Amino acid sequence: MAGYLEQYGAGDERRIKIIKTIVISLLSIAVIGGILFFLFHNYREEQQVKQFLAYLRAHDYKAAYALFGCTDAHPCKGYGFEQFMQDWGPASEHRSTDNARITRSDSCGSGVVLTVNFGQNQEMLWVDRKDMRLGFPPPGLQLARWPLQGCRVPL
Repeated sequence: MAGYLEQYGAGDERRIKIIKTIVISLLSIAVIGGILFFLFHNYREEQQVKQFLAYLRAHDYKAAYALFGCTDAHPCKGYGFEQFMQDWGPASEHRSTDNARITRSDSCGSGVVLTVNFGQNQEMLWVDRKDMRLGFPPPGLQLARWPLQGCRVPL
């Protein structure tokens, strides 16, 4: 009869071990997924701004202007190439993009507001999630401290 009680409770121990493994695995996946989402949520938009800065470094102003969705054939209404060159060209305050880096990235509705630090000054750029077009954020945009609260434009 020693063999009869030898396996008593073995099934319960195995089931508890399986349940613990599943729970720990699910929690680990949730934590790692949350961290990856937080780190890479605005990745495409950040890469678009980095490409814009690379074009400025290479003095390829037509390609940089094209990231705003503007070309010679279809110039942007209200933001012509002359104005673009005043803002971003060699005579602008943003002429040195060697030290430019993205310091903040905030999701805001259909786009992302990226703060680019140029050393002496900062500039906020808007990237539309739909078509990856660059632009400037709406005037008066207030960014919340936490991205979950979103952003709002005062009336």
